[in-house]
Amino acid sequence: MAETNTVNTKAEKSRKFSIDFKPRLFSTLRNYNKQMFAKDAMAGVIVGIVAIPLAIAFGIASGVGPTEGLVTAIMAGFIISALGGSKVQIGGPTGAFIVIIYGIIQQFGLAGLAIATVLAGLMQIVMGVFKLGSIIKFMPYPIIVGFTGGIAITIFSTQMNDLFGLGIENVPANFIDKWACYFQNLSNINWWALLIGVLSILIIVVTPRISKKIPGSLLAIIIMTALTWVLKKYAGIDSIKTIGDLYELPSGLPSFRMPALAEGETFFSTAQAVLPSAFTIAMLGAIESLLSAMVADGVISDRHNSNTELIGNGIANVVVPFFGGIPATGALARTMANINNGGKSPVAGIVHAIVLLLIFLFLMPYAVYIPLGCLAAILVMVAYNMSEWRTFKYLLKGNKMDVSVLLITF
Repeated sequence: MAETNTVNTKAEKSRKFSIDFKPRLFSTLRNYNKQMFAKDAMAGVIVGIVAIPLAIAFGIASGVGPTEGLVTAIMAGFIISALGGSKVQIGGPTGAFIVIIYGIIQQFGLAGLAIATVLAGLMQIVMGVFKLGSIIKFMPYPIIVGFTGGIAITIFSTQMNDLFGLGIENVPANFIDKWACYFQNLSNINWWALLIGVLSILIIVVTPRISKKIPGSLLAIIIMTALTWVLKKYAGIDSIKTIGDLYELPSGLPSFRMPALAEGETFFSTAQAVLPSAFTIAMLGAIESLLSAMVADGVISDRHNSNTELIGNGIANVVVPFFGGIPATGALARTMANINNGGKSPVAGIVHAIVLLLIFLFLMPYAVYIPLGCLAAILVMVAYNMSEWRTFKYLLKGNKMDVSVLLITF
């Protein structure tokens, strides 16, 4: 009898400490068929195209470059779809990380960012292993709205230099100093750059009214890149800055590389210095990913596995920095694009990553002609959509406690 009780006790303990890691890809493939693959393939191709301008813009705005943004979208997108807990989640770089990444690079350099991202990934894996995914989902709504609204304003403020073509080489990191610098340089407005930016915004706004199948940001990049090329070649207008003016784009696949620490620094000293930043990345990525998965669940009437989603996200953030990538998480806009275009399983996310890889390998040389004003316009629209200003305005009419939490977070 005592032996039986001991066995039962051990079985209960093993159940208590079991890791809740069940990627949805494996379960959905059991009943997979050609019809589902056809829908996933179509959705994956469309989402891959949608992700191109966003990945490039997020990479540049974060202080790294277009290559790093695309590498993150490819590798993290593949891993999060293959090992995550949602059927339709699309992973990659997002706007919420821009300010955090930029600040880390300014303070600790690219090596510090890589180490912070790896640490953040390990934290997310630990959160998933200890089944903390369900707890994060109870984050108060005013905090979420206030946070995303604040990030949206910050993203918007980072794009004024390129949108107006001010040509400021070292824009201050501080929010107030940044705007003071902008006003001091208003006389340096490049009207051609501003025209490119305004036309890009108009294209992004108008396109969905004509066709919801065509991503407005991609159409803006194609048209504005062609216009910039014509103006430079036939009108002799060289004042419009493009990606090629600032970045040298590599050819071929990125190779594995260790973070290049500065002289006198060690991995452990850098890790200790970036630990608070790593915690911020981990929590922000966890919250954003799980919120995106929850919204997706409501649309497709499904239920994601939050702990598996955290572990999948964590693995992506551990791997990607060794190939030059930046922090990644579930991206709501691309996830909704996946759902709206018929995505049925994680295969759609894997196809999206493959499409991005093919574009990276064969079309990257043409990215040098993309005007920075167009990318700034894309991020301005990202900030606008992210701001949730209508929800913000509605919450201001609520009780005083919710309003105070909202405004303090903002």
